Amino acid sequence: MKKYCFSILIVLVFCACKKNTHSVPAPLVDVYVAGQEFKGGISVAKYWKNGQAIALTDGTSSGLAWSIAVVGSDIYASGDEYNGSIRVAKYWKNGQARVLTDGTKESYANAIAVVSGDVYVAGSESNGSVLVAKYWKNGQAISLTDGTTEAFVNSIVVTGGDVYAAGYEGGVAKYWKNGQAIALTDGTKITYITSIAIVGSDVYVAGNESNGWSAYIAKYWKNGQAITLSSDITRDASAVSIAVVGSDVYVAGYEKNGFDKYLAKYWKNGQAVLLTDGTKDAQAFSIAIEGSDVYVAGDEDGVARYWKNGNPVMLGDVSEHSTAYSIFLVKK
Repeated sequence: MKKYCFSILIVLVFCACKKNTHSVPAPLVDVYVAGQEFKGGISVAKYWKNGQAIALTDGTSSGLAWSIAVVGSDIYASGDEYNGSIRVAKYWKNGQARVLTDGTKESYANAIAVVSGDVYVAGSESNGSVLVAKYWKNGQAISLTDGTTEAFVNSIVVTGGDVYAAGYEGGVAKYWKNGQAIALTDGTKITYITSIAIVGSDVYVAGNESNGWSAYIAKYWKNGQAITLSSDITRDASAVSIAVVGSDVYVAGYEKNGFDKYLAKYWKNGQAVLLTDGTKDAQAFSIAIEGSDVYVAGDEDGVARYWKNGNPVMLGDVSEHSTAYSIFLVKK
């Protein structure tokens, strides 16, 4: 520090730099991420707020959180936890669990949406032989399929009084609007839908479709019209999460490279943006947009993280396996 005393110029530069470091703006959003992290061989359901972990299960039985939503000061997450050998669908409000099924049959709670105080949770429940697609509104179950064919709901959106749920039935890509099914594929190739977004009268869904022999192709559909995202339809790929801002369509997912590793990536208007370099397996499961910033949650080499504009933010302990399945942004 003594040498700065002999130069007014250097002191002024030092002071200017110091002033600038204090003027760095605070983050404009709180970042919530839901997922799981293993501790001692048990999967613990948890979420992270700005990187700080909050456990939702106590580690006595395996659980995970598939989806997260924040309304005001309330934090909601949906997922499931084992009761013995049976998965039980549930959601948590501010860390307090609400069980959705009686625990006698396998059930899943894959997505959550909270609108006007009503809590919608989408997933499925076994009828003893196959999974029935359904959602719960404030804990009351609404079945979307009749239980003759395996079916699942992976995403739910409630807007303008309409309830949209997206998933599949018997390998056919579908979404349901107020309980009425709309098929996106004809069943000749197995297809899965993972995410839905509604913008005005436009319906966007993301998922993957079999190429008919050895791999799945990442796609999204706009009003029933399919757009292929995969760079090579002979390699496995999946479109997992979709977000639409204005005329821009963002889809997060992953795709195998030529070295049999999955690369985490997202597509903006069909153009791929790589999040990882392909040296380690990585997956992107959820995407959210705030202004010009793109946030993607997933994992690389078995460690949960999210990427902001391509820059990774670690969430999980590198000594344990963890995954981030859902990301939700709250503007400050």
